[in-house]
Amino acid sequence: MAAIGFVPNAARPRAVELAKSTAAWVEEMGHEALVLAEPKAPGYASGLLADLDLLVSIGGDGTMLHSVGMVLGTGVPVLGVNFGRFGFLTAIEPAVLQQALKRFLSGDYELEYRMTISAGVIGKGEVEPLLAVNALNDVVLTRPAGTHTINLAVSIGENKFLSYTADSMIVATPTGSTGYNLSARGPIVSPGVRCLVLTPVSPHMFFDRSLVLAGSEEVSLELGGHCSAELVVDGASAGRLDSGERLVCKAGAHDAALVSIEGHSFEAALKAKFHLADR
Repeated sequence: MAAIGFVPNAARPRAVELAKSTAAWVEEMGHEALVLAEPKAPGYASGLLADLDLLVSIGGDGTMLHSVGMVLGTGVPVLGVNFGRFGFLTAIEPAVLQQALKRFLSGDYELEYRMTISAGVIGKGEVEPLLAVNALNDVVLTRPAGTHTINLAVSIGENKFLSYTADSMIVATPTGSTGYNLSARGPIVSPGVRCLVLTPVSPHMFFDRSLVLAGSEEVSLELGGHCSAELVVDGASAGRLDSGERLVCKAGAHDAALVSIEGHSFEAALKAKFHLADR
């Protein structure tokens, strides 16, 4: 008997309806099912989530990122069901959800392991982090509303690299390279590569290129100037940094496990996303 959890986008009634009807079908099949309303999800006990055999995300990439964060480090794989626009992270369409679950329960699926980012906010003169976060897509420092730019001193490992004046700075995984990083003209990276992508947004300086760093490297962003900066993790606000505080990013201790049913390649998803025809 398997235990399957469902996380629908609560703002999409059809997604919630699909989660409830599929959960009922799973129980009719003799398995356990649990519908986790997205706004309440962080309050669920980690032990309950760790007992799941599968977590099904029903929504867009935002719901998928939220679902992955719920079970990161537990080993529970996540299957993404796409509702709305085409998403890079969602694997299947709603119409084939039951078929996909049958294949999962019979063992007919693959797991894709995606690198994550572990980031910590270090206070001025401190060693231990004031705040620790994990991300599948990206960690961003951005200017608060009403301010012009932020000033960041970037170090790679123990070496000081460069000081930036920009609207934002993105630290992205290969999975996140097709998100905000891509909108900021950063490189597209295959999710099979293990690296960190550092991309400035609207930099007020001559050097405006992205950096692709080895997955074993650590990058530190120290905030200068007089303005604070907002910390955004996988698209959600996570707090603020004050002048003199640092954001330290490195590869996460745990990979995200994504279920692949159809076996579509990253290149095929990229072509579909941008409507690229064969030439």
